[in-house]
Amino acid sequence: MSSIEEITLYKVPPRWLFIKITTSDGIEGWGEPIVEGKADTVAAAVKEFSRQLTGMEAGNIEDIYQVMHRGSFYRGGPILMSAISGIEQALWDIKGKRLDVPVYELLGGAVRNKMKVYSWVGGDEPSELIEAITQRQKTGFRHVKMNAVGKVDWIETPRQIEASVQKIARIREHLGWDIEIGLDFHGRVRKAMAKRLVTALDPLKPMFIEEPLLSEHLEALKVIAPYTSAPIATGERLYGRAGFKPILEQGYVDIIQPDLSHAGGIWETRKIAAMAETYDMAIAPHCPLGPISFAAALQLDFCTPNALIQETSLGIHYHDDSMDLLDYLANPEVFDIQDGYIHRTSLPGLGIEVDEQKVMEASRKGHDWHNPVWRNEDGTVTEW
Repeated sequence: MSSIEEITLYKVPPRWLFIKITTSDGIEGWGEPIVEGKADTVAAAVKEFSRQLTGMEAGNIEDIYQVMHRGSFYRGGPILMSAISGIEQALWDIKGKRLDVPVYELLGGAVRNKMKVYSWVGGDEPSELIEAITQRQKTGFRHVKMNAVGKVDWIETPRQIEASVQKIARIREHLGWDIEIGLDFHGRVRKAMAKRLVTALDPLKPMFIEEPLLSEHLEALKVIAPYTSAPIATGERLYGRAGFKPILEQGYVDIIQPDLSHAGGIWETRKIAAMAETYDMAIAPHCPLGPISFAAALQLDFCTPNALIQETSLGIHYHDDSMDLLDYLANPEVFDIQDGYIHRTSLPGLGIEVDEQKVMEASRKGHDWHNPVWRNEDGTVTEW
């Protein structure tokens, strides 16, 4: 028997929360329980769960998940599910290290040797975006994602739509078709405008269109789907298997995007992926987060047949001059990107070695990251 003995939290720049679980026989596992902008709130939830978990058998991951999820009368949502997710990731890390195998070996074994990855790129002008994409290509990326629109009113003018389309058209004109570009609507666009926008963007053949509508309006995807030939992707703001049932049953989504730090962890997301496979849907895990969440997502990708592509936050804009994803690792080479792919590692657990000294030093600085609040010209709040 190896029980959960100690749970330690580290809030570290640029906007992350790490958890370390130590067992009674000294094995340590790492996870990433975080809602971007709500680190302290999730930390409080983890601490509440910790009182239940101390002394429980660390290897009984399914039972521990059931205790945390079903044992709470009120369940689901971003805070509780993110707290559960980080704890669950750390328990899989422990189990893999105990058995000296990668997590993907415990979930059916590998189905691929390498995983396709993409990076987010930012910029307001086409020249800025072209430069950002070119830099990503130099570091090994062949796939990127960018915002389709900025701040958007309920219904915008044809001029606004044309400006968005021309920005992406100029990127295509300059870089050609050798780079795949995903377009993230970020839930900013309303149904009426989404119809026009996806129609205008269709000739540019986006890799996918992400969150064309907010997740609370999933039933309206049936209105959007006939206006585009691009795959529709969504799911970063859905939690657990129950949260994904509507989009699986409706059939208008082509790619689901659960986040392994929000949706319930590795095993819960593997179950979601299996459900999606039966509906002929791919999975592209959402991950604008840190190295532990990214490592957990890759473990899932390596054992999941319908895993299409993996997001990573390597070098994206919000890191600025603070710590980047690789800075917290003693073995950053595991995330080397070659010709658009990361090769499968055979290291045990999540396959990463967290540099705890750097984590402890960074946690002394901590962070207070919150997303901005955007307003339209008339003063009304709009989606960020």
